[in-house]
Amino acid sequence: MRSLPRLLRIAAVIVRYRLDDVIDESHRFRLLRWARLVVRRAPAEVAALPRGKRLVLALTELGPIFVKFGQILSTRRDLLPADIADQLTALQDRVAPFPGAQARAAIESSLGAGIAERYAQFDEKPLASASIAQVHAAQLPDGREVVVKVLRPDIHARIESDIDLLRSLGEIVERVHPRADKIRPLAVVAEIETTLRNELDLQREGANASLLRRNFLDSDDLYVPEVIWSHTHVGVLTLERVRGIPVDDLATLDAAGIDRVRLAEKGVQLFYTEVFRDNFFHADAHAGNIWVDASRPQNPRFIVLDFGIMGTLPEKDQYWLAENFLALFSQDYKRIAELHLRAGWMPADVRMDELESAIRTICEPYFTRPLSEISLAEVVVKLFQMAQRYQLTLQPQLILMQKTLLNIEGVGRLLHPEIDIWATARPVLERIWQKQRGPKMFLKRLRQRVPEWLAAAPDMPQLMHSYLDQVTSGSLQLHIASEDLRKLEANSRRSARIAVPLVLGATLAICAVLLQILDSQVPRWSGVSIGAAGLALGAVVGFIAAFRSR
Repeated sequence: MRSLPRLLRIAAVIVRYRLDDVIDESHRFRLLRWARLVVRRAPAEVAALPRGKRLVLALTELGPIFVKFGQILSTRRDLLPADIADQLTALQDRVAPFPGAQARAAIESSLGAGIAERYAQFDEKPLASASIAQVHAAQLPDGREVVVKVLRPDIHARIESDIDLLRSLGEIVERVHPRADKIRPLAVVAEIETTLRNELDLQREGANASLLRRNFLDSDDLYVPEVIWSHTHVGVLTLERVRGIPVDDLATLDAAGIDRVRLAEKGVQLFYTEVFRDNFFHADAHAGNIWVDASRPQNPRFIVLDFGIMGTLPEKDQYWLAENFLALFSQDYKRIAELHLRAGWMPADVRMDELESAIRTICEPYFTRPLSEISLAEVVVKLFQMAQRYQLTLQPQLILMQKTLLNIEGVGRLLHPEIDIWATARPVLERIWQKQRGPKMFLKRLRQRVPEWLAAAPDMPQLMHSYLDQVTSGSLQLHIASEDLRKLEANSRRSARIAVPLVLGATLAICAVLLQILDSQVPRWSGVSIGAAGLALGAVVGFIAAFRSR
């Protein structure tokens, strides 16, 4: 009941901005119609705005946590109409600052020492203020300039209260919306809750920044400010202070002589590098978090800020995505359909020819245009939307990647409207992916996994013997869950291809080790048993065959 006044205020704001019309589309929940009799409606000029802009105004009026909610919801383009998702990405998380004295007290409490002990100077007037935290300029005792990000004093209680409210709203939508099983409102609220809680841990954000900095150390394309760990805690993050030009300030970029064409190309290339080389990408890459280093106009690089939302992909999804992109670049629709099925993203009973036809129907019209006019992000979004008709449920990581691609492509076209996204992206992805699947990377992964295989290898012959014994005697029992049934057909052939060479390779590796250690009478060369070397070579061939069958 404590949230009832807040709930009533939300209902009033919904009606005021005529968002009740959107809810009426469900034909299930018309209680808000009664509020129209008592709530003052928005002016005619507001009512004439597109519904996405009206939603942005409503969220802004409801307060900073709802602004953050809208920003996070914009990453779920699988749940939102395109016009609403586009508008939500423009939400600016800017709120009135809290007093500098409170920031000082919060920093001292987190670091366990007075400001004067940790910083030579501290400016109580904030540089920026948002719903979760605000940022102050400071200077370390050694003279380095830094910025200090500190959580708002009341933020934990406010987020708990608003998350409870969002959960209540999710329960209402769960009951009244005709597509609740597809939207899964409570799962969306849980995802938003996780993201908000992660943003409350500034030490986690510092770890994100530190890893991204390490990935691009000495890079000509991206600069990440250094984390000052001695002055960082869960509630305080201290970073090297950087200066640059906001990426959307085109007039200043031009005045500084920045090569915008080169910068736009670097932005697209960075996306594929982060996703497919490092598997760690900045997932909040809107214009407010991206600056440009003005000190190097002919070879410009980006400066990235705010590391609260980062993305990673499971290794198998990274593989399937890269292969899908490469097939898309080649307009190989059959390959795209095959990859969707083999990845397990689609039900196994979907017909290959039907899926290929649907993909061709979406993609072919785009290829009639000049390549410079084709939006890769738009094609990917439409492919995901098509896949949902075949009961695809996207993972949050894939949606986050999709949203990041949209952001990066938007920045690229802002800087250089005529950029050929395809020509820029394709060679980068091909080069990265060739390296990721090449011999050096294979040997690196092999070195990482061989100790595990060797540890398990002594048990392999007995396990194989037991398995074959159960098969021949008819006593083998299978315990299969419903999820297994769905994936069994897609995975069975692949598993068989992997199992035989892997077991053979492991067995040969064991024999090689035993022969090298135990048999001192066999011929040797430089201390290595020739027979053991032959067995080891056979083991490597088996491991390679198993790895290529993945």
